[in-house]
Amino acid sequence: MSEKKGVNGERTELTCIRCPIGCMLTVTSYPGGEVHVEGNTCARGEEYGRKELTNPTRIVTTIVKVRNGKRPVVSVKTKGDIPKGKIEDCMKLLKGIEVEAPVRLGDVVLADVGGTGVDVTATKSVERKN
Repeated sequence: MSEKKGVNGERTELTCIRCPIGCMLTVTSYPGGEVHVEGNTCARGEEYGRKELTNPTRIVTTIVKVRNGKRPVVSVKTKGDIPKGKIEDCMKLLKGIEVEAPVRLGDVVLADVGGTGVDVTATKSVERKN
């Protein structure tokens, strides 16, 4: 992401990540909070550009340990976006988590991660070892 001071506002150039096209966006923020997005080929790009400048969020994916499972870890992700500034806290919390097998796809591994209101759920199932 690069930023440039424009005559009428501050311009930021970024690549949209909302779909496979990867549009090059120019987002200009004006005094008073107005935001203008250019370069998008769909509405998702405009939404992404505005959100990235005003309140950037991300979905977090990682793994957590599994006790007594046929696999030692299970993949997990946040059920929705969390503020970008909370990602490090989220990862620290998840590093200390260990779940008991069996784990089912969709099981909540950690509720309300870091006070964001977003749960972390399992993205695979892990059976209990015999």
